[in-house]
Amino acid sequence: MTAHILVIEDEVKLAQFIELELKYEGYEVTVANDGLAGLTAAREGSPDLIVLDWMMPGISGVEICRRLRDTGDKVPIILLTAKDEVSDRVAGLDSGADDYMVKPFSVEELLARVRASLRRSQEQDSESLQFGDLKLNRSSREVYRGQRAIELTAKEFDLLEYLIAHPKQVLTRDQILDRVWGYDFMGDSNIIEVYVRYLRLKLEAEGESRLIQTVRGVGYVLRD
Repeated sequence: MTAHILVIEDEVKLAQFIELELKYEGYEVTVANDGLAGLTAAREGSPDLIVLDWMMPGISGVEICRRLRDTGDKVPIILLTAKDEVSDRVAGLDSGADDYMVKPFSVEELLARVRASLRRSQEQDSESLQFGDLKLNRSSREVYRGQRAIELTAKEFDLLEYLIAHPKQVLTRDQILDRVWGYDFMGDSNIIEVYVRYLRLKLEAEGESRLIQTVRGVGYVLRD
């Protein structure tokens, strides 16, 4: 699948240049030219990677990093800045950025860092999935809501894994049946409702917010 990259940069010409280079490499690119628009695009567009300018009007790049990390968003972030002091680099990385580039920079180096960040993210995603405070590990089959471990049956785990692998995407009943129970499943289709109820009881056992939402007449979606 083509990676979706969000570029948040208030220098319009630089943003356009980065956009063209990324598109030439085959990436899908969205551009935002201020902090608020960028934060909204990051939350609603579910990008695979963010190229983020530090100094912007409104919300700074560092603040965007902090807000995304505070909500559990693990999207890789490459921070762009004219600040080159060690203390600035530390501040940028401490805010949640995965990488840091000082302006002016080589576009070849930026593209190399994009590839490396996406590769690391894909390797991590193959084992661990997270949405907000909900964490799932595929290899150990462990599930946590915050610090609370949640015991799931095999089928409950499979259903949750499918939902968390497609966050904010409405999944139809047919898609869920095919992926979780198999295309040749001949049982009662109400099985989905039954298992969604089981999962909600376990995920919300200590008063946590509901993450598995019902889309009437369609299916289910994992979202806040």
